[in-house]
Amino acid sequence: MKSIAIMMCAGALVAGLAAPAAADPGREANGRATLTGFAALPAQTFVPGSEPSGAHLGTDPINGVTPPFPGQPVQGFSGIARRPDGSYDVLSDNGYGAQANSADFLLRVHRIKPDFTTKSVQVLGGFHLSDPRKLVPFPLTRANRTLTGADFDVESIVRAADGGYWIGDEFGPFLLHFDGEGRLLEAPIELPGVKAPENPYLNGAEANLGRSKGFEGMARSVDGRRLYPLLEGTVTGDRPGDLRMYEFDLRRRAYTDRRWTYRLDDPSHSIGDMTAVDRHRFLVIERDNLQGDAAKVKRVYLVDTRDRDGDGTLDKTLVADLLDLADPRGLGGTGGTGGTFRFPFQTIEDVIVLDDRTLGILDDNNFPFSSGRTPGRPDDNEFITVRLARGLGTDPRVYR
Repeated sequence: MKSIAIMMCAGALVAGLAAPAAADPGREANGRATLTGFAALPAQTFVPGSEPSGAHLGTDPINGVTPPFPGQPVQGFSGIARRPDGSYDVLSDNGYGAQANSADFLLRVHRIKPDFTTKSVQVLGGFHLSDPRKLVPFPLTRANRTLTGADFDVESIVRAADGGYWIGDEFGPFLLHFDGEGRLLEAPIELPGVKAPENPYLNGAEANLGRSKGFEGMARSVDGRRLYPLLEGTVTGDRPGDLRMYEFDLRRRAYTDRRWTYRLDDPSHSIGDMTAVDRHRFLVIERDNLQGDAAKVKRVYLVDTRDRDGDGTLDKTLVADLLDLADPRGLGGTGGTGGTFRFPFQTIEDVIVLDDRTLGILDDNNFPFSSGRTPGRPDDNEFITVRLARGLGTDPRVYR
């Protein structure tokens, strides 16, 4: 979820962390993670031949870039999925941070391939998300039924067994099922009992979830039979900082009665992404809402649904502190000093397991708003690889 108000300020971070997830014990148990690859896609990268975008942002410069833009920006990477050929699908989210300003941002999945030798990212193509079969029962922004950031806030993506994609939305929140070319295959699937303010079915009722606080993270089970979507926000009535993780049965097309709780280290934090490691364990990005030198918490946790400590929440083990990555070879360039690399972006929303000890991690650059790398300059889309101090014991089916 991108919050412009949050991006434009540097609010105070509450320093106290829950004891089971404290940073120092986690680091002592697992060792320091190491940067092994760095590549970047320039912020001002646009889809070739695409229509203008950003008309609802006004005409004042933002981090030195003046809207509207000449095309659709290749930005906002909020989910990642591997492709069989070694490239990756990355999901752009709703556009410019709000439903009201993103009607001319076309929702899109980009296909990219990083080159860690040249430290560059190649955009190989992609496709827009659309609803040609008119399965969405509420009005859409465009008559041609290409989906926009005013229709959905798409934040998480997994590849389906049928070659298509399941995508998690924050406005409903909804689950969305697309074919391999981005065409919707089913009507949006609601989450029973939970509605965000943007939900089109509120009908005057009160929302019980924050704005754009729906399915920020989502994992597919290693056997491909279930989805595990994770809310970004706390449902009204739940303990502040507790996030619900659900189970969705793909064969029955229904939520099961199983549910877990991910407890943030601090209620002011957010999760960024989630991916499966095996039947019981997942990786989750947790972050504060700060950027640059002000950033204090950008972490990857290994979480376990078995709740071995019996506290009613997912067990959390720190596996990577993204603000304190070892960089002995100086791969990170300006992002590292003294053998340490920092990934100080306000929103870090992509994690993928590359091998048992290596993760791929990308930022959501919130173009043109975020400037965590260089103040006053819009952030690039950075793709880093991180080697963990210990192997995860990953189920081989994760790599399919």
